[in-house]
Amino acid sequence: MPELPEVEVSRLGITPHVMNQTIEQFIIRNGALRWAVNPALVSILKNARVSHTSRRGKYLILHCDCADGSRGVLLIHLGMSGSLRIVAHDAVVQKHDHLDWVFGSLRLRYHDPRRFGSVLWHDLVDGDYLLHPRLVGLGVEPFDDGFDGVYFFKRAQLRSQAIKVVLLGGEIVVGVGNIYASEVLFQCKIHPATPANLLSKHQCALIAAQVKTVLANAIARGGSTLKDFVNSDGASGYFQLEACVYNRAGLPCVRCKSPIEHMMQGQRATYFCPRCQKLKT
Repeated sequence: MPELPEVEVSRLGITPHVMNQTIEQFIIRNGALRWAVNPALVSILKNARVSHTSRRGKYLILHCDCADGSRGVLLIHLGMSGSLRIVAHDAVVQKHDHLDWVFGSLRLRYHDPRRFGSVLWHDLVDGDYLLHPRLVGLGVEPFDDGFDGVYFFKRAQLRSQAIKVVLLGGEIVVGVGNIYASEVLFQCKIHPATPANLLSKHQCALIAAQVKTVLANAIARGGSTLKDFVNSDGASGYFQLEACVYNRAGLPCVRCKSPIEHMMQGQRATYFCPRCQKLKT
């Protein structure tokens, strides 16, 4: 599943091509995504200008000034297998190429084999898009100045779930996906089954710092090499090639050489070093 780094890599990749550009046509080939694409977008987006892009959690956002003077945002979620690519007008349409934004010299194409993604429209006349039902419950952004050890400790004290599960939940901080949560906890030497409310202030400070570091490194390297993820030019990411524990069950720990172990938490795979990340009882 594309996580925050993959979405940010996609945003950075498409922004130079779509910002301040006019959408000449919006094409819906198959709108049956997780939530059906509104057919009215064909007319709403015609001759709309993309003023800029942004991101909230795993939602990539296109800010649009419409031809009729209205303004709104497109909330784009890549789901399990979605990707956005910049393609030429004569690029062959593949089986799972469901949507096109047609600009003057190129197209932005949405590809999604599993169709668990979504493209939602929010007219700003209806209020702040950050209060949209899909966004309003999200935690703080990991790169915000307000996300630090003090913030994380206060909120972790209210959670008795395992810290790995809490990181994945997204209510405290968004974007720490499955790969990155395992990597963060390895760097902090914290066992993933540790109850969040038993973490010390020092451990929470370590987690906050490593969340920023690990996600920043992943973005710099183009995201992870998840099977279905490609960035805007069709290239796979590279972060997973440098993973210390993720998907390395049975291989030696990069620190102590003990075999990396694997377990399931909340139906998600967790990887850790039993020696470096001892579970304290």
